[in-house]
Amino acid sequence: MNIEVTTANNADYLWVAADRIRFLGGVPGSDLELLDIEVPPGSGTPPHIHESPELFYILEGEMTVRQFDAGLPQVIKAGPGTSVRVPSRVPHNYSNESDKPIRMLVMLAPSMIAFFRDIGSVEPPRAPPTSPASAQQWIAMVSRRCRWRRKGR
Repeated sequence: MNIEVTTANNADYLWVAADRIRFLGGVPGSDLELLDIEVPPGSGTPPHIHESPELFYILEGEMTVRQFDAGLPQVIKAGPGTSVRVPSRVPHNYSNESDKPIRMLVMLAPSMIAFFRDIGSVEPPRAPPTSPASAQQWIAMVSRRCRWRRKGR
């Protein structure tokens, strides 16, 4: 077995809606995979639930994370040098509500890598992340593979 080196310049990547996801690799013999994700202003995910826990580490920008439970969502603002852990099966979403891009490292289970590879595109998005077309793209992608819920349900 040899040492593998992956950089932001040579990593496989796909576009998932407006976000660029770089696949940096996994830890052999573990359930850990590492992604480098760029989130442009106005982009983010709809509220959703999945089995894989996630660990976000913000490198650049400020990410807004919401946890959805009964009542109002819990809102967390995470800037550079901040890690955010989302346990398995916790309803949540993230968004970039600033005017600058976010860059973050994300650790998660291989099942989520398969999900991103399934719904991702080699072509960058044509619609801006805040457009109705982009929102519809997320809904179509996520509804294929992931349980999610809308506010009020």
